Amino acid sequence: MEKDIGTSASDSDPSEANRQEDKFHEAGMEPSPTTPVTHPGKAEESAPEPAPAPAPAAGSDVPDGGTQAWLQVLGSWVILVNTWGLVNTFGVFQTYYETELKGAGSSSNISWIGSIQASLLMLVGVISGPLYDGGYFRHLLVVGLALIVFGQFMTSLCTVYWQVLLAQGFCVGIGMGLTFLPSTAILSQYFARRRALVIGIASSGSPIAGIVFPIIFSRLEPLVGFGWATRVIAFILLALSAIPVVFMRTRVPPRVSRSMIDRSAFRDAPFMVYVGANFFAFLVLYVPFFYTQLFAVRHDIADPDWAPYLVTLLNAGSVFGRIVPNAVADRFGSLNVLTVCTAVSAVLAFAWLGIHNLGGLIVFALLYGAFSGGVVSLTPSVVVSLSPDMARVGARMGTSFVLAGIAILVGTPIAGAVLGDFGEVEWQGTIGFCAAGLMLATSLYVAARVMLYKERGGLRF
Repeated sequence: MEKDIGTSASDSDPSEANRQEDKFHEAGMEPSPTTPVTHPGKAEESAPEPAPAPAPAAGSDVPDGGTQAWLQVLGSWVILVNTWGLVNTFGVFQTYYETELKGAGSSSNISWIGSIQASLLMLVGVISGPLYDGGYFRHLLVVGLALIVFGQFMTSLCTVYWQVLLAQGFCVGIGMGLTFLPSTAILSQYFARRRALVIGIASSGSPIAGIVFPIIFSRLEPLVGFGWATRVIAFILLALSAIPVVFMRTRVPPRVSRSMIDRSAFRDAPFMVYVGANFFAFLVLYVPFFYTQLFAVRHDIADPDWAPYLVTLLNAGSVFGRIVPNAVADRFGSLNVLTVCTAVSAVLAFAWLGIHNLGGLIVFALLYGAFSGGVVSLTPSVVVSLSPDMARVGARMGTSFVLAGIAILVGTPIAGAVLGDFGEVEWQGTIGFCAAGLMLATSLYVAARVMLYKERGGLRF
C-alpha cells in the first residue's frame, strides 16, 4: 500500500534519512525537529521550511563606523596626547634642563631622560601587546594612565637629575608603554576599510599636544616657575584621561595567546626586515625634535624666547603628516607610503646641513614634522597588514616595538655624544647621523616590499 503523502523519509527509507542528516552535521548544522526530511521523488503538501543558517561568529563583522567606533578613536587620540604628545614636547624640557637642572651634565646625559621615556613607550609593548590579546585592555588602560599622570606630577617636584630621570623617564615611560599599543590595536576591532585613516586621526593627538604643551610650558615657566608649569600640563593630562577610561571598550572576546611572543614572526622574512628598518628609522627620527631648538640658539638663528616655537612648528607639520599619509595608505598600501615618508625625511635631514637662517629652519621644521609624522603613524597599520590574523596583532606589534624602543633609547644620546661641545663639525656629524639612519631605513623598507611582492604578489601593501 502506498505511503501517505508527507510521510517522512525515516518512515520509508531509514538509510536515506541518515544520509540527509549526515549532510546537516557536515555543514555544522542540526536538522530542525519541525522540518520533515523528505523522501526523494515524493510530493509534499507544502514546501518544507529551510533549516536555520548558522549564526555568524561573534565579532566577525567589523562595523567600520558608528558612535561606539568613533569613541574609540577619540579615546585613542587622548592616549596619543598623553604618550607621544609628551615625547614630542621634550625639546623644551631639554633646553630648560641644559641650564637649570642640577647634576644634569652634558646634553647626552639630559637626552637620556627623553630617550628612556620614548623607548619604554615602545619596549613595554612586548608585555602590553600579549596582555591586550589576552583580554586585559582595561587593566592596561587604567594603570598606564595613572602612571603617566603620577609621573608628570612627580616631575614638577624634582630638583636634581636623578629625580627627573626616575619620574619623567621611567614612571611616565612605563605608563606610556602600557597604554599606547593597546589603544592603537583596538582600532582594528572597529575599522577595516578605513583602518590606516583612523589610526592617523588618532595619531594627530600627539603633534597637537606637541604644539600646545611647549607653548604652555615656555609661557608659564618664567611666570610661575618650573613646578607649576609642569603641574598645569599634568592637570590637563588628568582631565583628558577620563575620556578613554569611560568610553574605551574591546568589541570582540579575547583570543588567548599561548606565548608572550609570536614565534612565527621570526620565520616571516619580510616582517623581520621591516622590523630592522624600524630600528634604524627610530634610531634617528627624533634627533631634530630634541636638537632643532638648541641648533637655533647655538647658531644665533633665533633668540631663546622664540626658539621653543620651532618644536611647535615640527609638531604643526606633524598634524598633517599623521592624517594625510594614512588616508593615502588605505588606497595605496601602508608600507608603500611609509617608504616614501621615510625617504623624504632622509632628504630633508640632509638639507638641514645647509640651513643657516630662520626662514630655512622654519620650512625644515614644517616639512620634517609632516613626513616624520607619517613614519610614526603608519607603523602600527603596517604591522596589522603584515599580521596573518588579528589574534596576533598585539604580539607582533610588541615584537616590532622592542627593537624600535631600543633604537629610541640609544639614538638621541648617541646624537648628543656626537654633538659634544657644539662645534660646527660636531653639528654636521649629528645631522649626518640622522640623515644616514633614515636612508638605511628606507633601503630596508624597499627590501621588505620587494620580498612581499615575490611572496604574495600585488602592489598594495
